[in-house]
Amino acid sequence: MEKTRLLIIGGGPAGYTAGIYASRAGLEPVLYEGPEPGGQLTTTTLVENYPGFAKGVDSLTLTGAMREQAVNVGTQIRRGIITKADLSVRPFRFDVDGQSVIEADAVIIATGATAKYLGLPSERKYRGQGVSACATCDGFFYRKKDVAVVGGGDTACEEATYLAGLCRKVYMIVRRDVFRASEAMQKRVFGTPNIEILWNCNTREVLGDDSGVTGVRIERKDGEVFDIAVDGFFLAIGHHPNSDLVKEWVEIDANGYIVTDGCSSHTNVEGVFAAGDVQDPHYRQAINAAASGCRAALDAEKYLKK
Repeated sequence: MEKTRLLIIGGGPAGYTAGIYASRAGLEPVLYEGPEPGGQLTTTTLVENYPGFAKGVDSLTLTGAMREQAVNVGTQIRRGIITKADLSVRPFRFDVDGQSVIEADAVIIATGATAKYLGLPSERKYRGQGVSACATCDGFFYRKKDVAVVGGGDTACEEATYLAGLCRKVYMIVRRDVFRASEAMQKRVFGTPNIEILWNCNTREVLGDDSGVTGVRIERKDGEVFDIAVDGFFLAIGHHPNSDLVKEWVEIDANGYIVTDGCSSHTNVEGVFAAGDVQDPHYRQAINAAASGCRAALDAEKYLKK
């Protein structure tokens, strides 16, 4: 059985940054990257809103550089999935790929969140080529173009109004005849002239060619099928925080996000810290995830050196 002072679970901007800070503090952390090394950032292409890159940076280049920096300062990064946790014992116990066990005096949960998709084969085909789950991340690429947003809640309304400031036209594909969003968000949508709402509609297929998305095939509840021409297709139907591993012990909110104490990374379990999208239901940006990874490492350092 292996033992480490600090275990970091998750290989995205939060996890890699936590590894950098923890390693420089002499904590000799072990980091397991999980099923998606690099995190959600790797589902996009060019990142133009991360500071320090005047012309933008390829997402794989950015996450690869973070990973390499963490390794260079001493983080032991391993490919593998933590499949089971026991936070009721000290040190904490974790199963790796169901085959081995590692114990840790402290742990940083940086497992991220997974965007919800419709599950269409065409949606998967064009992911990163016009299909996106983050308007803030990718909307810039669709300036003065037509796009579609799927969803009827606050997130969808917020993303649609954000895109409306960049794009020529925004279609909202709403499966009901009303929004689920708050009154304030509905007013913003209704007051935005270049947003067209397609009520009682579901997406049947994302259309495209070798260049990426070219349109969406839509079906109304009355059976009518029609196509709209768009260059971008944005999902705004929510995210699922990857907190299942620890939800038996750690406090989570109604949507599954890990609850932390104020601006810190402390959870309700002493020695357990959370960073990145798994505890951030609001911003979901790489720079925020990196910053929270820094906070988690500093909090873990203070805890371990008490």
